[in-house]
Amino acid sequence: MRDQFSNAQQIRKPAAVSKGGIVAAQSRKAAEVGAEVLAAGGDCVDAVVATSFALGVLEPWMSGIGGGGAMVLYRARENRYEVIDFGMRAPGGIRREDYPLTGEGAAASDLFPWPRVKDDRNLRGPGSIAVPGVVAGVAEAHRRHAKLPWQELLGPSVTLADQGLSVDWWTTLAIASAAADLRRYPASAAVYLQDGLPPHPQWGIKASVRLPQDRLKATLAHLAVQGPRDFYEGDLARAIAADVQAGGGALSVEDLAAFRAHVREPLAVPYRGGVVYATPELTGGPTLAHALRLLQEDLQPARGEPGASAYTAYALALQSAYQERLQGMGDADGRRALGAEQLAPACTSHFSVVDREGNMAAVTQTLLSIFGSKFVLPQSGVLMNNGIMWFDPTAGGANSLAPGKRCLTNYTPVLAEAADGRRLALGASGGRRILPAVTQMLSFVMDYGMDLDAAIHQPRIDASEGAVVIGDVRLLAQVREALRARFDYEDARVQAQPMKFACPSVVLREGGTNSGATEIFQPWGDAVAQV
Repeated sequence: MRDQFSNAQQIRKPAAVSKGGIVAAQSRKAAEVGAEVLAAGGDCVDAVVATSFALGVLEPWMSGIGGGGAMVLYRARENRYEVIDFGMRAPGGIRREDYPLTGEGAAASDLFPWPRVKDDRNLRGPGSIAVPGVVAGVAEAHRRHAKLPWQELLGPSVTLADQGLSVDWWTTLAIASAAADLRRYPASAAVYLQDGLPPHPQWGIKASVRLPQDRLKATLAHLAVQGPRDFYEGDLARAIAADVQAGGGALSVEDLAAFRAHVREPLAVPYRGGVVYATPELTGGPTLAHALRLLQEDLQPARGEPGASAYTAYALALQSAYQERLQGMGDADGRRALGAEQLAPACTSHFSVVDREGNMAAVTQTLLSIFGSKFVLPQSGVLMNNGIMWFDPTAGGANSLAPGKRCLTNYTPVLAEAADGRRLALGASGGRRILPAVTQMLSFVMDYGMDLDAAIHQPRIDASEGAVVIGDVRLLAQVREALRARFDYEDARVQAQPMKFACPSVVLREGGTNSGATEIFQPWGDAVAQV
């Protein structure tokens, strides 16, 4: 009798290898935009700017200028690592009493175990919108390091918006998953639905369906000419705040004007003779550091690929790290406190870049939920985040909703230097499942010496859901049996939808040769080398 998970289908996505620069992203088209910038003489940060804006047009349900995030940069000439933090925060005028609990005892319907708020005001619509940070973060990177003009780097995203959003099966699936909520808001329905229903691709090989993005195109063109601060202090800021407040949200022009991205020193985590550089504070970085400290002590790498003892060590380290995270993280006037945590994959884009000179970037940007707040701003066409969902709506807790509070997030972009001198930039999308993917990818490279082609195809586990450990069915039978004997274990397929594991995008530099790879089951993802 055949195993219930046996499948003759084998999927591989070979790593890209080049002496030139490489961009690895969840959208190949966005990666192509970044690679073209590198080929035109731009450096790593120029590619970051262009790729970031392109992703917001090409996969708007994942990220965009209405969201937030963080990046880790390596500047080869100075041999310096730095973090740019552009995470979201609650508006200054938000009031907890505007988020009354239903009192039904039901959990919120999305990613967190919070008590349900009346009308799901913290999950969708204008009331769920936090102060966005992507434009400020990308602009800070551009100000500090870019070679090419801002307007030139936004040009590709303007062109992509002019072409409209291409509809294939993946687009249809993404829109269908949120169609019921998109229908609630006229501007959202006008952009993403056709006659109130998800669009669908045509059968003809040359047939195409595209959703116009005229307002977003005009916004990006305006931003390209006027510069990034217009998003926070100019005509665009006033239009954004007016649309949110007209819908009953709290975001104001004062919130936008006060927002700044922050340059921070990365966490430097010694690991196996090398160093991992991660985002500090309210991100997955401190939790990653906890997991790596345990692996440094408990994992004894053997020759070849990881075996049962390695995967057991991964599971134990991750479970311990998450236990500490759930007990200790949050933003309470800058102090660590009980915080929020996602229970399922979320809406996020990660991309990694390396250029010919060895400069590197790991960039994660997010709207939080898929399609964020589901609220498209009528004047600007910008799809906004639902960052307020990160906060506990009950009163009196350390992570309770409050004005100006920063959001605790799961994203974990990292750079690392292995003991053998190889450097990599890495991160993933997938909510709570990001950290397990990043931890294991680091181990595959730093403990087992894998190249990216081997590392991206190596099966992984997920141990982010409390006692449950999820294992890729492609793991060796003895590994799966060992995990089943030790944990509450479940097999799972690696698949496009719903994803059971996170979606990493990674680049690696060895000597003067670069390589890049993305999750093999992400249908749009790819690594693209400059030509």
